[in-house]
Amino acid sequence: MDDLARRWRPEFPILERTTYMVSHSLGAMPRGAAEALAQFAEAWGSRGIRAWAEGWWDLPRATGDLLAPLVGAAPGTVVMQQNVTIALGILLSALDFRPPRDRLLLADVEFPTTLYLCQAHVRRGIRVEVVKSEDGLTYPTERVLEALDETTAALVVSHALYKTGALVDVPALAARAQQAGALVVLDAYQSVGVLPVDVGRLGVDALVGGSVKWLCGGPGAGYLWVRPELVERLEPVLTGWAAHATPFAFDPPPTRYAADHRRFLTGTPAVAPLYAARPGYEIVGAVGVGAIRAKSRRQTQRLLEAARARGYAIRSPADPEARGGVVVVDPPHAAEVAHELEARQVLVDHRPGAGIRIAPHFYSTDEECDTVIGTIDAILADGSWRRHAR
Repeated sequence: MDDLARRWRPEFPILERTTYMVSHSLGAMPRGAAEALAQFAEAWGSRGIRAWAEGWWDLPRATGDLLAPLVGAAPGTVVMQQNVTIALGILLSALDFRPPRDRLLLADVEFPTTLYLCQAHVRRGIRVEVVKSEDGLTYPTERVLEALDETTAALVVSHALYKTGALVDVPALAARAQQAGALVVLDAYQSVGVLPVDVGRLGVDALVGGSVKWLCGGPGAGYLWVRPELVERLEPVLTGWAAHATPFAFDPPPTRYAADHRRFLTGTPAVAPLYAARPGYEIVGAVGVGAIRAKSRRQTQRLLEAARARGYAIRSPADPEARGGVVVVDPPHAAEVAHELEARQVLVDHRPGAGIRIAPHFYSTDEECDTVIGTIDAILADGSWRRHAR
């Protein structure tokens, strides 16, 4: 067992009873999250309404400050949201999309919530262009570069693709977007916590993400960063009283937006999820993303080589520099095999058109990597996958 696993496994109770290889979907819960939720309950139960003035109201910014170093952002520039859909919706609502710059650009390999939300903006009179991938698995970089022009208001792009873990050449896209005068909104959900992320080096204008996956922060704690130079010119339509310059003045409309990143808040914050998210951020920060990335590269390569040796189809890039923290393996009867893996306490997931997604994290052992592939072998050999066939 390596040093990271030895040090950190005791902090994640589920590792005692499962082979947990699904952190790309839901990171294991830290022991500290349960303790933090108990603190929330104690504050609510003992302090009642006074808890708002004792930290609750400031949690969206205070928690954002805890996350900011993990994306290379300055304090005060990350604000917490419910999820990526809300964070992206707030940002898009602040953009004008007036002709001739009235086009919203993205590729068809983005996560479905992004596609649904962006496509819905057609009703606002926005021209939404979805660039097709040739195989549904790889990002159509050249086609997107060609499509970026002076009519583009914003490009929405993932840092790592959810189906395959393939990394996208974000700096190249950002450089072309800057030439065209378009903004780049980065969905970093599949990278923050497992890859070094630096908003300055990537050259993006905004970043959205969430805590469910590599950050081990659980659901309900999304986040939004906006390049500080843009803040004053953005006035979200999707807004609420927390975005007001003086929310407790209870002024009538029109809204006077806060001068800083608080203008991207909406209504009353979801306090409990922010309590739960913080221990995961603290652990990831203590481990160090550089160390996490180095271990992830090694273990994903171990998985890839083991799968290749058996002749299983692989849907992730072979080059470790081109993939994130996920290896996608597509053996025969992959969907049914994934269900049987779960029945055997080997936790992974399956995505149609891709295969079984396997994701070791800093708390995973090499033996667990071998267990996943070995259990796939056993399921195919004994035919137990058939019990899940439809």
